[in-house]
Amino acid sequence: MGCVNPDGTMTGVAQRVLRSLEDGATVQEAAQAASVPIYRVRASLRELEQAGLAYLRDGAWTLTEEGRSVLAA
Repeated sequence: MGCVNPDGTMTGVAQRVLRSLEDGATVQEAAQAASVPIYRVRASLRELEQAGLAYLRDGAWTLTEEGRSVLAA
């Protein structure tokens, strides 16, 4: 998974994207907040969703409870 380093930690990009979702965000808003190109945000969101850390609802991405736990750690 591209959001995870070989040692099992999240990549810096994944962390920034995840953090940008704390209050819910569209792909464009997440890209701007995380200072990451939109194509990287889209890829990261797919991976974060597969990992159970984020989900899409009514056009906005937001954190799952597990995603919130990861950020709090």
